[in-house]
Amino acid sequence: MGKIVGGFWMPHDPVMFVAPEAPPEPQRNAVWGAFSECAKRLAELQPTSVVIVGCDHYILFGTHCLPQYVIATGDVDGPIDRLPGLAREQVLNHERLAAHIVEHAQAGGIDWTVARSFTVDHSFSIPHQLVVRPAQALLGRELPTIPVYLACGVDPYIPLSRAADLGRQIRAAVESFDEHERVVIIGSGGISHWVGTVEMGRVAEEFDLEILRHGINGDLRALCAYSDEEILRRAGNGAMEIRNFACAMAALQRPQGEVIAYEAVPAWVTGLGFVQLKEADHEPHFALPT
Repeated sequence: MGKIVGGFWMPHDPVMFVAPEAPPEPQRNAVWGAFSECAKRLAELQPTSVVIVGCDHYILFGTHCLPQYVIATGDVDGPIDRLPGLAREQVLNHERLAAHIVEHAQAGGIDWTVARSFTVDHSFSIPHQLVVRPAQALLGRELPTIPVYLACGVDPYIPLSRAADLGRQIRAAVESFDEHERVVIIGSGGISHWVGTVEMGRVAEEFDLEILRHGINGDLRALCAYSDEEILRRAGNGAMEIRNFACAMAALQRPQGEVIAYEAVPAWVTGLGFVQLKEADHEPHFALPT
């Protein structure tokens, strides 16, 4: 029997690699340091495997096929996009657990799109290379990592409620697995950013702090209550990636969060938030960063 032992929200900002020196030094140090802190905390959870929930950026899927949600059950490599300092590599998948998630879902009316061979993009590779790999070094063993991709990049977007359904189904599948697994789930995304529009470089700090507050409170209902129109108006097309947060949050039975770091970084065109999700055993007491 398996268990979801924790989760994280974290960004996958490629501009960090393209223009690493662009923000002020204290700000960039805070962001890189947050990734390192997530790696340390991941290792402390003593996981046996990881699920990273990312999204296509119109790189992997095009007009010929736009799946709402995909899970990789076979060979994995990437990233497909070339970013300085982010090497393309083979990734050890947990193929048996991924296949079990698919089989378990069919009985409950969820039909995963399956990739038996999959090349990820930076939404998977940034958290994998900056967090999972350092955690592996701390643990002295590999952590098989399953890619899940949700439709957050271009419309039609997966509904937030459906993203949460998938998180709950992943939890149920892990709990019904026939081996002892300690799984950590990572929601990889935003928060506010405008991609390829005249507003690119703007950061909506008020919206970002609102989302982080939902994470602190474990308030999945509030997180899933936003309309697409509100997200696009207040926080940009890149903020549609909060779907990945909803999926990760729903994978915990009674989530509550701790904000590890938040930085509004116009030079990296994004509001960058880091949250650790845990099972709640008391009222939330974590504060937003000042």
